[in-house]
Amino acid sequence: MDINKILNANRVKLAMSASNKEEAIAELTDVLYDDGAISSKEAFIHDVWLREAEGSTGFENHIAIPHGKSSAVKQTTLAIGRTRRDIPWETLDGSQVRCIILFAVRLEDQNTTHIRLLSQVASALADDEVIAQLLDESDPEKIIKLFSQYAETDLC
Repeated sequence: MDINKILNANRVKLAMSASNKEEAIAELTDVLYDDGAISSKEAFIHDVWLREAEGSTGFENHIAIPHGKSSAVKQTTLAIGRTRRDIPWETLDGSQVRCIILFAVRLEDQNTTHIRLLSQVASALADDEVIAQLLDESDPEKIIKLFSQYAETDLC
C-alpha cells in the first residue's frame, strides 16, 4: 500500500495543543475534516469513542493509535499528531502519549485496506529508530516517509 496516496502533509500536525485524549481526538478530527477526508466531525468522533469503549488504543513508547470506522469517512486515511506535552492515555507500557496516529476508515475498507494500513503502521512502530524520529522530526513529509518505507518491504 502506498501511504503517500492516503496521507499528506495537511494531515500531519506536529504542534498539537491538546492536553488530554478527548482534545487530541477532536483536534485530529478537525485536521481530517478541514482536509476533506470526513464529512461529519460529530459522527466520526462518535465512532472513534465507540471503538475506544472496546479497549484502549494506547500503544507503547508514547504512541496511541485510535481509530474510527465510520460512514462519515470519505477516504480511508490517517492523521498524525504530536502534542507539546505528554497526555494521559491508557498504554501497553504505562507511558503517557505524545504522538497520536488517528485512523479514519470507510466502512467498505474495514476488513481490507484498514488491516493492511494497520499492519504497515505497526511494522514501522516496531522499529525503535522510527519511533525516535516520529517523536522528534519537525518535517511532516519526513514523518510520512517513515511509514511509506514499510510499504516497499512489507505490503507491496
